[in-house]
Amino acid sequence: MKRFALSWILAAAIMAQPAMADEFHREELRIAMAAAGPAGLEALLIRPSGAQRYPLALISHGASSDAQVRQEMSPYGFYRQAIEFARRGFAALVVMRRGYGGSPGSYAEGYSCCEAGTYLRAAKDSADDLRAAIAAMKSRNDVTTQGMIAVGVSGGGLASIALTMNPPPGLAAAISFAGGLLRAKRAADDPRSAGDEAGLVEAFRTLGAASRAPMLWVYAANDSYFRPDLAHKLVAAFTTEGGRAKLIDAPSFGNDGHLLFSAGTAMWPKMVDDFLREQNLGTRDLLPPRKAAPPSRIISPRVRTRCLRPRPAALTVIGPGRDRFRRPRTRPSPVVRKLRRIARSMRSTTSLPERKRQTGDEAPSRASDSREKRSCFC
Repeated sequence: MKRFALSWILAAAIMAQPAMADEFHREELRIAMAAAGPAGLEALLIRPSGAQRYPLALISHGASSDAQVRQEMSPYGFYRQAIEFARRGFAALVVMRRGYGGSPGSYAEGYSCCEAGTYLRAAKDSADDLRAAIAAMKSRNDVTTQGMIAVGVSGGGLASIALTMNPPPGLAAAISFAGGLLRAKRAADDPRSAGDEAGLVEAFRTLGAASRAPMLWVYAANDSYFRPDLAHKLVAAFTTEGGRAKLIDAPSFGNDGHLLFSAGTAMWPKMVDDFLREQNLGTRDLLPPRKAAPPSRIISPRVRTRCLRPRPAALTVIGPGRDRFRRPRTRPSPVVRKLRRIARSMRSTTSLPERKRQTGDEAPSRASDSREKRSCFC
C-alpha cells in the first residue's frame, strides 16, 4: 500500500513540474519510392526542435547478406549518430534501403561477387534509394536540401560516394566511414580475397572519374574488412581519376574498427567537426548532448521489429504525388514525454552484439544458404 501511495506521489510531483524542453524533434516516416512498393522506405528524422529549415544529413546504414540481420535492422540503430548530426544543426534522416528493416524490395548488394561492374551496380541501386529520400525531403517546410550532406558506413558509405557521381542539387559534401563492399572479413587463406579487392579498387577508380564533391573518408587501423593498405589503394584509385577525398587513418577502435561509426560516438565527431568547418557546413554552436538512451533500448529485442516498425495508418507518407496519404501527427503530452525519458534513463545500454544487429555491421551467419554466401556484404 505504501509503494502504491509513493508511486502516486511521484507521478503527481512529475505532473506538477514544468515540462523539460526537448531540444530535438523525432519523426518516423515512409519515403515514397516506386521500386519499394506502396509501403515505401522506412525512415527516421531527427532535427533540432526550432521552427526553421535545417540542411539535410542523409545517413545510410551498412550491408549484410544475412536475411535475418537485414530484417531486424531498424533506423533506431543509428539514433545516437542522428542526434550527433542534429546537434550540429542538421535534419538527420536515417533511411533503410530496400530489403532492410521495414523497407520492402530486394537489397542492392544481393548481386554475385565481386567484379568492378557488380560493385558499381550495387552502389548505383543503393544511391537510387538515397535519391528517393532526398526528393521526399524537398517538400518539407522544416528541411532544406541546400547545403545537405550524405553520410554512410560500409555499404552505405559506398552508396553515399556513388551519390556524388550525379549529385542532386544542393549536395555539399559526403562522409564515408569504412566505405566499400566485400563478401567477408579479410582472410589470407581465401583465394577470392585478392580478386574481390582488385574489383573494388577498379570500382573506386570509376567512381572517382565522375565525382567532384568534397568527401571525408575514415578507416580505422583495425578494420576487419578494410585494412589500412587497402584503404589507401581505394583513395589512390579514386583521387587519381579526379575524385576529392580526404582520408583519415583513424586509430584502432575496440576489437574491430569497422564498428567505429556505429559504436564510437565519443571518437569520430571531432573528425567530422573539422571537416564540416573546412567546408563551412553545419553550426558552430552545438546543442547539448542527449544522455537518454535511444527509444528502441527500452523495448525487448524480441518484439523490437514489430513495435518500432511504423504502422502505415499512423505514418506520414511523403513524396511526389503522395500528398493524399499525408496524415496529421500528434505528439505525446509533456508528462508522457517526461515519463518516457525517465524510463529510458533507468535502462542500461544495449550490448555490442545487439548494436551490431541494429546497424548491420555484422558478418552473416555461417548457416546462410549458398546464394547468400555469394553476396557482397560488410
